[in-house]
Amino acid sequence: MSFNVLIVDDSSAMRSIIKKALKISGFDVGQIFEAGDGSEALSVLDTSWVDLVLTDINMPNMNGLELIDEMKKDELMKEIPVVIISTEGSEKRIKEAKERGVKGYIKKPFLPSDIKNILNEVMGVDRHGEEKMDSGDEEFDF
Repeated sequence: MSFNVLIVDDSSAMRSIIKKALKISGFDVGQIFEAGDGSEALSVLDTSWVDLVLTDINMPNMNGLELIDEMKKDELMKEIPVVIISTEGSEKRIKEAKERGVKGYIKKPFLPSDIKNILNEVMGVDRHGEEKMDSGDEEFDF
């Protein structure tokens, strides 16, 4: 199963790096959407099916944490997992992000394998690319 990903970063160069890293990482990517800040991201989320959001924290207009706060106000958007990709790695900032429901944190600079491992974990995919079954799911033999 491929996942549609929204990359939110005010640097177009960084969005390109993240996009390339996603593609070569082996993570099962469908469509990749881009936004330059949280406001643009909300517009994309309103009009496109997105399975996962990768966002920077520090951006003009609406930063990554404000984006998460806005997503939490919407019934559909609040269910979309968010992973922070940022140069900011202070304990305080990571704690603040996790308190808002962030599912993962990737510190820049990163390797494609870092992205794959964290995103697979967040999306419930094992290292072979298969979706993990929840412990509450029952298997049926049809």
